[in-house]
Amino acid sequence: MSDVHGNVDALRAVLAEVDRLGCSRILNLGDHASGPLAAAETLDVLMARDDMVSVRGNHDRYLLKPPETLGPSDAVAAAQLTDAHMEWLAALPTTALVDDVFLCHGTPDSDETYWLHDVTPRGDLVDRSGPTVAALAATAPIEAQVLLCGHTHLPRIVQLSNGAVMLNPGSVGLPAYDDVTPVPHVVQSGDPAARFAMMERRSRGWDLSLHRVAYDASRMVALAQAHNRPDWAHPLQTGWFDS
Repeated sequence: MSDVHGNVDALRAVLAEVDRLGCSRILNLGDHASGPLAAAETLDVLMARDDMVSVRGNHDRYLLKPPETLGPSDAVAAAQLTDAHMEWLAALPTTALVDDVFLCHGTPDSDETYWLHDVTPRGDLVDRSGPTVAALAATAPIEAQVLLCGHTHLPRIVQLSNGAVMLNPGSVGLPAYDDVTPVPHVVQSGDPAARFAMMERRSRGWDLSLHRVAYDASRMVALAQAHNRPDWAHPLQTGWFDS
């Protein structure tokens, strides 16, 4: 799973489904707390799980910076967090290898680069080509059979020419957003449900499946509205950034 962004109600819904399915391990790809929602609650839930391997996302890294340098979403989250929360975030690795599964937030070299998607100079979000995806994988451990990333909040599975599989599970907590890097653009899934993926090792290799979990987003929407963030409230309600 990836990109909870402080949406603890979506997180609890996903974890309940994960537990119902009997998953033995959770791989968490970062951006845990940033947003005008419930950062401290979210980290309390994540830190209590002993079956989870987590890596650091770009917004987790931002939260560790001086408060006066933070953007509005990071600043709201940081104000909620305790020293223990910050220590947990600071201790997260940027990448991890779990058996033959590689974890990162963006790409192996950057927590701010989209791996499975790209942004055109006009600001359109497009799928990256197979060769480009493979080129970005060049610095991942060669023994990895599954490469996991988040960051774009959009679920996608790509088979690479060397037999490895790329997976982005989508976002647990924020289905749409806008950004200005590398140029202004919008990312929107069109679905307000929480997202995760499941991996099951079989004799023929890994089976991967994408999952959605409907949940009651009303409390999170109210928190976004209380912080005067319609750019969060609307996506949480609809899955779309644009009205």
